[in-house]
Amino acid sequence: MEPEGRDAAGKPLLVRVTGSSGGDGHGSASSSSIAAVVGSTAVAVAGSFEFGLSIGYSSPSQRGIMRDLHLSLAEYSVFGSILTIGAMLGAIVSGSIADRAGRRGAMAISDVICTLGYLLIAFSQNYWWLDIGRVLTGCGIGILSYVVPVYISEITPKNLRGGFATVNQFMICCGGSLAFVLGTFITWRTLAVVGVAPCLLQLVGLLAIPESPRWLARSGHPGAFVAALQKLRGQGTDISEEASEIKVFTEKLQDLPESKMLDLFQKDYIRAVTVGVGLMVLQQFGGVNGILFYASEVFVSAGFSSGNTGTVAMAIVQIPMIGLGVLLMDKAGRRPLLMISAAGTCLGCLLVGLSFLSKEQHWERDLNVLALAGLLVFIGSFSLGMGGIPWVIMSEIFPINMKGSAGSLVTLVNWLSSWAVSYAFNFLLIWSTYGTFFICASICGLTVVFVERLVPETKGRTLEEIQASMNSPLTPFHK
Repeated sequence: MEPEGRDAAGKPLLVRVTGSSGGDGHGSASSSSIAAVVGSTAVAVAGSFEFGLSIGYSSPSQRGIMRDLHLSLAEYSVFGSILTIGAMLGAIVSGSIADRAGRRGAMAISDVICTLGYLLIAFSQNYWWLDIGRVLTGCGIGILSYVVPVYISEITPKNLRGGFATVNQFMICCGGSLAFVLGTFITWRTLAVVGVAPCLLQLVGLLAIPESPRWLARSGHPGAFVAALQKLRGQGTDISEEASEIKVFTEKLQDLPESKMLDLFQKDYIRAVTVGVGLMVLQQFGGVNGILFYASEVFVSAGFSSGNTGTVAMAIVQIPMIGLGVLLMDKAGRRPLLMISAAGTCLGCLLVGLSFLSKEQHWERDLNVLALAGLLVFIGSFSLGMGGIPWVIMSEIFPINMKGSAGSLVTLVNWLSSWAVSYAFNFLLIWSTYGTFFICASICGLTVVFVERLVPETKGRTLEEIQASMNSPLTPFHK
């Protein structure tokens, strides 16, 4: 390696790495880079799988836990929703932990917390240990929900970033689906023990993958930064242009103050914050966590003899739809997929609402199939885009000097919204089942308008290009 060009302070601006070029030198993929990126992403999304297991755990476990520990509906609603309280606590510190300990360190810390939480649930004999375990699990996935998409976006080439980042949501769906399916066959205690496995797998895998090059560059480790980027792009790949852009952009960021939470609401950053926060609020208030947490009870209310058939069908639909989203992400773009996904969730909620309205008004007593179809349309559409793309965009639009505080804010808002929906959902169903789904349909319709008016297309652009266009203090650095 030899430095080429220096700034006024004598710091090298361009790092040239000799070797054959296996890409465009600007963050595009070469065949030699795919294996390292795939392996690193696979380790990271073990945390996403853990996230999904935790979200899906409460639905198939409801009857068993209420029976064995003699919980009322209100007490179980606390257990179901308290996961999001823990996740909010994890979200508050997620950015700080990821900035201080690194992306790999943050994932390791969350694995330890999740493991302890699931062991407390598995061996709990009373209400308090159960809830403490649930809070700890929430803290762990609160950190994971921020650091996993950020890590993936920071290691992948620009032309593959969307697809790889969406694998995060794919694995969340896989984890949730496994919880739904296994929960119909095994006890809630055994299901809690299953939740420990992804944590242990990720802890081992973290020993073998590189740290985020962008975090290393920002943290003042130039040698490790180049080594990590070279490992991710392949040993024969010329990384000089990509390394130079990351290095120059990161050095310029040192001239800007480290952002605090209140700084995010200044006009310079308000567009990025509005997009990040808005997508998270709309994602949750569309009702997804209420439906996932209490899917079994929704199907029983719709007239099915048990919730097992519906929850298994939901699990089967999720996987291919999120897989389709992964394939289309870097071809169709973020915005079209978001709008199609939000429109589909709106339609699904309308179908479910109409089913319950017809039942209440005695229009037709056998429309429970309409409820099943509506929930499958909702889950399939959500999995296509609204589940994963807000996290992808969150990981793309914030520069590294504000990523910690901004990421913590956006993740906190997501979990706060999730808590509100998951806690209130059972009570809203008691108030008016069809009214609840019509409200969700209205919010999903509003999401289409929000995306069309405010959300930028980030497909095929480097993180530095996106961040400079979204945050006015950085625009001069990228002209």
